[in-house]
Amino acid sequence: MTSLQTLLNDRVCAALTAAGCPEASASLQLASRPEFGDYQANGVMAAAKARKTNPRALAETVLSHLDLAGIASKVEIAGPGFINIHLDPAFVATRVHAALADAKLGVAPQTPQQKVMVEYSSPNLAKEMHVGHLRSTIIGDALVRVLAFLGHETVRGNHVGDWGTQFGMLTAYLVETQQTGQTDVALNDLEGFYRQAKIRFDESEDFANRARDYVVKLQGGDAEIRQLWAQFVAVSLTHCEAVYRKLGVSLTRDDVRGESAYNADLPVIVSTLRDQGLLTTSEGAQVVFLPEFKNQEGEPMGVIVQKKDGGFLYTTTDLGAVRYRHTTLGLDRVLYVVDARQSLHFAQLFTICRLAGFAPTPMQLEHIGFGTMMGEDGKPFKTRTGGTVKLVDLLDEAEERAFALVNEKNPTLSDADKRQIAQVVGIGAVKYADLSKNRNSDYVFNWDQMLAFEGNTAPYLQYAYARVAGLFRKVDNYDATAAVVLTEPAEKALAVALAQLADVLHSVAREGYPHYLCQYLYHVATLFMRFYEACPVLKSKGSVRASRLQLAKLTANTLKTGLDLLGIGVLEAI
Repeated sequence: MTSLQTLLNDRVCAALTAAGCPEASASLQLASRPEFGDYQANGVMAAAKARKTNPRALAETVLSHLDLAGIASKVEIAGPGFINIHLDPAFVATRVHAALADAKLGVAPQTPQQKVMVEYSSPNLAKEMHVGHLRSTIIGDALVRVLAFLGHETVRGNHVGDWGTQFGMLTAYLVETQQTGQTDVALNDLEGFYRQAKIRFDESEDFANRARDYVVKLQGGDAEIRQLWAQFVAVSLTHCEAVYRKLGVSLTRDDVRGESAYNADLPVIVSTLRDQGLLTTSEGAQVVFLPEFKNQEGEPMGVIVQKKDGGFLYTTTDLGAVRYRHTTLGLDRVLYVVDARQSLHFAQLFTICRLAGFAPTPMQLEHIGFGTMMGEDGKPFKTRTGGTVKLVDLLDEAEERAFALVNEKNPTLSDADKRQIAQVVGIGAVKYADLSKNRNSDYVFNWDQMLAFEGNTAPYLQYAYARVAGLFRKVDNYDATAAVVLTEPAEKALAVALAQLADVLHSVAREGYPHYLCQYLYHVATLFMRFYEACPVLKSKGSVRASRLQLAKLTANTLKTGLDLLGIGVLEAI
């Protein structure tokens, strides 16, 4: 089923073309107020300005060509040339019917269909995941879920940090702990393991020399050292997987392709760049200078791809990853869900890839940046002592706080039921509090706000879903084929919003902003509450009751589907 906005946009554009403005855009937007209808086409004024003609006169011409028969009950010109579109309730009702009969709620595949990778989470395997990994992990997971729902062939990419000099240090310490029989105990606390290895490295010259030697052996392919390294990586990934399960994230070990996977290709990358005349030797290092980027002196910035000691940087690894994703995976689009502070790195990386041909022009490379999670003090989120907060500890606290809330509201529930509700509500609250913000912005982490049952929060949406579920537990004879008739303003407002799901998901997939979906779900939940108050459901009779139950059913399906695309669960009762 063609999305609502696409359908209207195509009709308005056809009318503009018929009116002699083939290049004009419909500029279709949701109406700002109910009296202006449901949609407003704003493209006439720009077209009139380009032709130096009267916008209202042009709007009248466009209106004479605009065919919205069976779609709009009223179309009118407002102001200097706005075209207000009032959707026909009968037409909206057909959209509700189609959505109810479809497992994907009437959402058709997005075109063109693409093979898309979302690179997200990407922890450093030297340490346990901390709160700094939260945003990448949940934003990326929401985007890949939406893209898959829209029919794209999706690839989840977990580009973990599993290579480099620090792994020589960690491998050396792993050997020492094996010798003392403390390996399993030590690896249970990766942060402690890393910390102790760093202490040994700083205090013991002999240990530091062994660590450096292990780096050389590791990069050279020494079988014994590689085996020890692989053991450390496996344990680290087990820690990550435990967090992913708790967080409800769809990443698996099969999605992991770390920096080490591109090690053999790095000399080839450097050689290719040199053959293409892109490399310059600067102070012994191999550097790509990019005129597109200037330093403070106005000179081209240099990107080092090989250090003077022969070592490689993560830029080189990223170049190898892009080349692999083009030549081997054949991707059409890659979304890098990484902290906004890396924006310059990605801008330079993408430029080099274009110049070197590692990513031909049709291949889309996009940095999906995001801001920082802040504490109440306005500084990056830390423990009370100023330390880094482990992500698993944050999630444990979310569940405990939600458990206390559930215990207060429903003390008679069994402990098992309370725990299950606390898990869904607590984890959902943390995720939604992040996803509902524009990802470009920093935001303040606040337990009370995210766990509130009022406002734009996960608990509010979960409660709205549970309320509809509770409604149907009181229904004995629900007719899933009943006609939908929209007579009350609250009925139509809810139905129109439900018909807009496809447009919202298309925007999320196109622009990479999960908060669009959050805003939409909150809007739907709010309209349902108004509908529920204004239009009695169970107390109504006959066809009116059946129609309103249909609206309630689609509301529940939409909330459940939307929250699932955000990686958030629902409950039949709270």
